[in-house]
Amino acid sequence: MLTVRFWGVRGSLPSPGPNTVIYGGNTSCLEIRADERLIIIDLGTGIHPLGEWLIKNELKQRGKIKADIFLTHTHWDHIMGFPMFNPIYVPGTELKITGPVSLENESIKSIIDNQLSHKYWPVRADELSAKIEYSQIREETLDLRGGVRVTSKFLNHPVFCLGYRIDYQGKSIATVYDHEPFHNLFAVMPKETDIDRDTVQEGETAAAEENDKIRQFIKGADIVIHDAQYKQEEYSGHVGWGHCSYEHAIETTAGLDLKKLVLFHHEPSRSDSQLEQIEKSFAENKSPRIIIAKEGMTLEA
Repeated sequence: MLTVRFWGVRGSLPSPGPNTVIYGGNTSCLEIRADERLIIIDLGTGIHPLGEWLIKNELKQRGKIKADIFLTHTHWDHIMGFPMFNPIYVPGTELKITGPVSLENESIKSIIDNQLSHKYWPVRADELSAKIEYSQIREETLDLRGGVRVTSKFLNHPVFCLGYRIDYQGKSIATVYDHEPFHNLFAVMPKETDIDRDTVQEGETAAAEENDKIRQFIKGADIVIHDAQYKQEEYSGHVGWGHCSYEHAIETTAGLDLKKLVLFHHEPSRSDSQLEQIEKSFAENKSPRIIIAKEGMTLEA
């Protein structure tokens, strides 16, 4: 069985308060189970309640906590919960943290270690009880053994950012968040720029090809968890920020034989009532079934 449970669904910054209690205010964190194997995607503030649950349940039942953690990227909202992930203070915990390569050639380990320095946190990285391994990847497919495969795909975000597709026993879950559609940058250059018509056309072709690669990456997936931070009228003021509208998410995934499309990475100021209105607007959609991500929700692929 392949399942995903949502522990953090919010984008950019945590949004606690009375207006976000239904859908949740924690930042990105997914718990994926391939039968007994635990895969975690992202270390946003949702990792804290997940850690508490693991200590009360996984540790008690199995005697140790073991997980493969995949980071989409290292922007603050996707890693800020790690110091508060209590299993790292429990002896016997085993974690393998994998994330994308960095433009600055800075390692995932050094970024995490910097969080756990005394200027930010009272416990240093070398004082943790958990055994932690780190690795960095580009676009590739990893065999986690036991029939679990994880395929990575670069997305369109201001830093290197990966989407992940987990395949297990004929079922699949894919993530495409912190992503916006590829655009032809040459088409918006100032008129005085010396760019000929052929170059503009090449840019158009390249953008279309990259967008199609994303579609092929998620084609046929049982569950796709897609960035949907903005409404379309909001997106025009945020081009280049690395997020897209929920209208784009629905449009770009049409015809790809998906079973469930989950709209994710909610705008931090989006209230429960506003998200409910968005959800009602496509309640009749049957293929794929469109779902607004909500903390505590569990879906089976």
